[in-house]
Amino acid sequence: MKIRSKPMLSLLVLAAGTLLISACNASPSTAATTTAAATSATPAKAVEAAPASKALPLVVVHKDPNCGCCGGWAEHVQAAGFPVQLNDTSDMMAVKQRLGIGDGMMSCHTSEIDGYVVEGHVPVEDIKRLLAERPQARGLVLPGMPVGTPGMESPDGYRQAFTVALLGNDGSLSEFSKHE
Repeated sequence: MKIRSKPMLSLLVLAAGTLLISACNASPSTAATTTAAATSATPAKAVEAAPASKALPLVVVHKDPNCGCCGGWAEHVQAAGFPVQLNDTSDMMAVKQRLGIGDGMMSCHTSEIDGYVVEGHVPVEDIKRLLAERPQARGLVLPGMPVGTPGMESPDGYRQAFTVALLGNDGSLSEFSKHE
């Protein structure tokens, strides 16, 4: 569906952002959340847990300070050995615009990893594959917040099927991996 009206598009983007923030606030993470106040750019705080592998690059996670699921995703990445730095910001749109995350690609958090952008709850095995293959691309995108993805786990174990897309340098999306 193509939306031609700018006011309608703005309303949809605002509504989607509100839903994402509401969903994030519904299940706060305990170990990886930060306590910094919501400002336009709060100083970064490293997630405290097991020491990271020196072979894996730093994952810089940009997130809203009130989002719990973002911390859950950061814990998932850190458990795989990546060092993680959480950057709280109340202006996620500025981060997404700077990194080329367009409408229809957005999730609640945006990460930078070794020259790539990773949008949303992308599983760590996809990130490791991206870093191993090093395609000429901006990074990986998982729009929305599918239930059962890292940081969005369901208490009953339910998982939605989802597809992680490769974000090309030209802004195009192509299938990178499918998760059933």
